Amino acid sequence: MLDLFKKNADATTAPDSKTSWANRLRQGLARTRAQLGGLFGGGKIDEDVYDELESVLLTADVGVKATQALLEQVRSTVKKQALTDTAQLRVALQQALTDLLAPLAQPLVTDGHQPYVIMLAGVNGAGKTTTIGKLAWRLQAEGKSVLIAAGDTFRAAAREQLAEWGERNQVQVIAQSGGDPAAVIFDAVNAAQARGIDVVLADTAGRLPTQLNLMEEIRKVKRVIDKALPGAPHEILLVLDANTGQNAIAQVKAFDDALGATGLALTKLDGTAKGGVIAAIAKERAIPIRFIGVGEQLDDLQPFVAQDFAEALLA
Repeated sequence: MLDLFKKNADATTAPDSKTSWANRLRQGLARTRAQLGGLFGGGKIDEDVYDELESVLLTADVGVKATQALLEQVRSTVKKQALTDTAQLRVALQQALTDLLAPLAQPLVTDGHQPYVIMLAGVNGAGKTTTIGKLAWRLQAEGKSVLIAAGDTFRAAAREQLAEWGERNQVQVIAQSGGDPAAVIFDAVNAAQARGIDVVLADTAGRLPTQLNLMEEIRKVKRVIDKALPGAPHEILLVLDANTGQNAIAQVKAFDDALGATGLALTKLDGTAKGGVIAAIAKERAIPIRFIGVGEQLDDLQPFVAQDFAEALLA
């Protein structure tokens, strides 16, 4: 991540244009899209085609429930519109996917509180630290002041990465080596209140849902934040690695049960053949998807738009 910030240290422009982002999103989803490509080359729509479509959707980690829902809507569209050629299935599937995902496309709004406290959680390697860096850059581009709480007190690299980003981009970072992560975040929230900061981004150490002591620790962090600022955290953002496919569903359920997740950030969609997991999430645990990431650039973390995602996946 240090290289990411060094390459983008002078970035002061607003988040990337819609056209450029759409192109990068399409490129990022290329591997997932490639699995679907052979279905729409023309030919008669029959049960064999539906069977193949079902198989491909499952392979793309769309999941059983979402696959069944999509197939049901596609079959209905084919019947209502009297579609006969597989080339016409693309638009029908694209619309079905858009309809499924649309309720999850709820952008993050940070205007309701000052400071607005965002607590980030997730397993090791999901991309929390990088997501914090990109999100801080985005918020600053929107005119918000940001403070980062380096709540991962166990991983030195996480603190170093956040400190590097803070130094190069004039973002305040509250950190300490070792100690109680809840205390670090408590101090950060108090500092943000004293300094009139708009948004606090509170990092937490990565943990597996099966690590019960660490899951209890993160619940403690949430309680301590509420003591520092009643009603906070205002957003509990769960960061998921798209490459984990169906394992992401288990992570969503575990962290949601423990913390009450209010939003998701799905990272590393570029280079994965499992981008369909977003649809599985929509059926299993419909938590708003705030952001998706398809690359290493600072502006590669963008708000999730259902229609744009469906078009990039199936166009």
